[in-house]
Amino acid sequence: MKAMVYLWQKKNGEVEARFSVDWEACERMEITREDGRTVCWLREPMPLGIAEESCRLFNFAGKRGDSRTPDQRAMSLRQSAESAWDAAGEKGVSVLVTSRSEGEREKNAEWRKANETEWEVLSAAAEQAGACLQGRSLLREEAMAMLAKALPTLREREPLQALQLSALRGAVRLAAAIAPRAAGSAGSRRRQGLRCRRCGSGEERMRRTRCASCGRSGCAVCEACAALGRSRECELLVLGAEQPGTALAALPPAFEDRWGLSPAQRSAAEAAYRFLRAVGEAPASIAVEPCQPLACSQHLATQALRLLRRMLASLALTSGRSSHADHPARSFLLWAVTGAGKTEMIFPLLDAVLRAGGRALIATPRRDVVLELAPRLLKAFPDVRQAVLYGGSEDRWTNAPLTIATTHQLMRFQHSFDLVLVDELDAFPYHNDPVLHYAADKARRRHGATVLLSATPPAKLRQRIRRGQAGCARVPVRYHRHPLPVPQRLSLPPLSKLVQRRELPRALLAPITVSVRRGAQVFVFVPYIKHVLPVVGLLRRAAPALGIRTEEIAGTYSSDPERASKVQDFRQKKLRLLVTTTILERGVTIPKSDVFILGAHQSTFDDASLVQMAGRAGRSADDPFGRVYFGSPYLTLSQRQACRQIRAMNRMARRRGYLRQEGERA
Repeated sequence: MKAMVYLWQKKNGEVEARFSVDWEACERMEITREDGRTVCWLREPMPLGIAEESCRLFNFAGKRGDSRTPDQRAMSLRQSAESAWDAAGEKGVSVLVTSRSEGEREKNAEWRKANETEWEVLSAAAEQAGACLQGRSLLREEAMAMLAKALPTLREREPLQALQLSALRGAVRLAAAIAPRAAGSAGSRRRQGLRCRRCGSGEERMRRTRCASCGRSGCAVCEACAALGRSRECELLVLGAEQPGTALAALPPAFEDRWGLSPAQRSAAEAAYRFLRAVGEAPASIAVEPCQPLACSQHLATQALRLLRRMLASLALTSGRSSHADHPARSFLLWAVTGAGKTEMIFPLLDAVLRAGGRALIATPRRDVVLELAPRLLKAFPDVRQAVLYGGSEDRWTNAPLTIATTHQLMRFQHSFDLVLVDELDAFPYHNDPVLHYAADKARRRHGATVLLSATPPAKLRQRIRRGQAGCARVPVRYHRHPLPVPQRLSLPPLSKLVQRRELPRALLAPITVSVRRGAQVFVFVPYIKHVLPVVGLLRRAAPALGIRTEEIAGTYSSDPERASKVQDFRQKKLRLLVTTTILERGVTIPKSDVFILGAHQSTFDDASLVQMAGRAGRSADDPFGRVYFGSPYLTLSQRQACRQIRAMNRMARRRGYLRQEGERA
């Protein structure tokens, strides 16, 4: 895409460079504007990224004290354009037009007079465009699609003209999707590389190609977010304005206790709610630190450290070096064991924010979880309009107070939600993906807050919590108030040797037989896809000894086309043993199940995945003492850490009085 570059003189005499993606709309808008006028412009449109950089260079020079004459400013605009072309490593022609002729002014005025009704329609469309794009971050075609849905009567070029008018009025911001990373001169910016404004990726994820849209031979394309449409250096990114005010400042002192939460759930939800209120009461640039009981001297030292952090945060903001990296002061972790009822705990938070007129987002890495959550939230909040977003969703261009989305869809938002809830933050693909972390933080409003949900938070986040750099509330017990099953160890040869021997050892068959006889469904986890079918074969050979039919044993993995039907058969007890990989370590709940993890020493199984797989057992109140086994030739650090985490949660639950006492009724 190309854009025109021009100088705009404000009513107070200040001059700034601007670009336009629809020059005709700017010309016709100027006739009725009283806040300034166009001084001069470059006759030939330029690739959008270079046009924006030309404006930035001109305005950057003006900030240092602008004593230039009108002629000098005009020449400076041309020089800025040439510098932008040079920094891009290409050559372009910049022909300067110093003024608009009277004939052109009269022509535009005549058009406005003859097409007053059409102009009024376009002006109203610009106002509606600003409203529907609020809190959005969309590429040009996405913005066009959203406007086509909201304003179906617009024709041909009118959606783009409406966007340009909306930008002139300050309701949206138009920018190149990819731009140089840092402030400063053109050369220094180019040396520091480019950055995708949609996903935050840097130069290492850029690829330069010949572009038919802008004519350049090396127009940068971001490969990190290409699945959601091409973000290019000449592509238009439409950024909607942030809604004024903040719902968190209007939260009442306490949430309504109408959700039937257990004592452990209520305690954690109350801690998270206090955090939301603290964020709402603090300025956006001030850190909101978790409160901890400290000795007097330690308290004073900590207060001094907090003050220093606040000063540094303020300096970073005022110097323009702040980024979308998640500020620990505005995030809170609900660390709840598997099966603790995390969804129920977020209901009071959602309810309070929605009642205060705010917008809330629940983001999860997986589409199946989105589809599972949507009806539960609709039942909990029947009077609240919701948008359900995933690849191919019909709600893609719907704005709603409550949004449930996969984490990839968050790239289409910016400063949109008062409350962002990220579920399963340790799960693929969100875990260790800086693009999705950037998107989740960018979707939150400046005065908003993020609540993270996990049974197995990453080590870096746990370290931040230990240092007091992030708030946290733990839920160490499941809703049925029984302790978590602690894994037992089975000393077994490596899987490769078991497959070679074509026979499973009695040390493994004996506990599986016990599980089958007690009526449990059995998860058998293996580290790699290549192990699934061989282990299925070994178990089927042992089926008579186990007391089940061979057709009651199956295996599945990520690329299995029958995975969904096999999981459904497992839920319905048509299958008794299911051999699988970490693809089923979360999201599948079987009321009465036991878990066997073979090859537990393999590096594929870190402590988090071991805890998640162990969490498939004991989830039902009717069978809270499910059995878990780690099968391996030796103990690894990951196995020890997994057992340590489970035991620590059980101790915490016992210490806090959450565990059910013997003889106590359910």
